Amino acid sequence: MSESTQASVAASVRDVISAHTQAQDAGQTDETVALYAPDAVLEIPGFDPITGHDALREAFKGWAPTQPQKHLVANTVITSWTEDEATAVSDVAFFQRGESGWAVQVVGRYEDTLRRYDGTWLIHHRTTTYIV
Repeated sequence: MSESTQASVAASVRDVISAHTQAQDAGQTDETVALYAPDAVLEIPGFDPITGHDALREAFKGWAPTQPQKHLVANTVITSWTEDEATAVSDVAFFQRGESGWAVQVVGRYEDTLRRYDGTWLIHHRTTTYIV
């Protein structure tokens, strides 16, 4: 794979992860779900695996923000890639704004597998872990 292809894959992966964060924090359920493959799996501690667009839509509706929130995703490292699949690891801190201001609620990590479907990169599998 050429350097330009590697750079393109890395940029595409980071764009999807960033778009997911922005849409989720804005409470844009349909936009969030559209970033997942139709058969995608989302694993989050305390929940059974969430599989497919319908289940993802219900989950993200239930998690819609009721107060200002931000997922700050950083340190994304692309751990493997081809022209059609990539894996990445990212650190995440989840903040909410309450009466006392912004406060960190959760710190964790995303482990993502993304695939290209008809030229569009989508999340195929995401595992979230929390750091305690």
